[in-house]
Amino acid sequence: MRDEQFDVPVTIESERTGRPLSVTRTVQAASLLVDKWPNEKRGPKYRAALKAMMDAMEQRRAVGSARRAFTAAAKEAHVFVREGQH
Repeated sequence: MRDEQFDVPVTIESERTGRPLSVTRTVQAASLLVDKWPNEKRGPKYRAALKAMMDAMEQRRAVGSARRAFTAAAKEAHVFVREGQH
């Protein structure tokens, strides 16, 4: 599996600290989805993002597509802050 860098970072609100967290790579995003995502916020977009991230790390999907799926999951879970660096 390859760890690919996102072309545009995705900033989410960390559930534990309530502080912004910049997500910049596929392995980081996958780890957050698997280990840190709140169980009650694992809806359809979460499942799609997890599959997209795994596909991107196995080079079966474009990284940008996986990042967009991660962004959609963050919006669904109400932890999305912004895209890009501000």
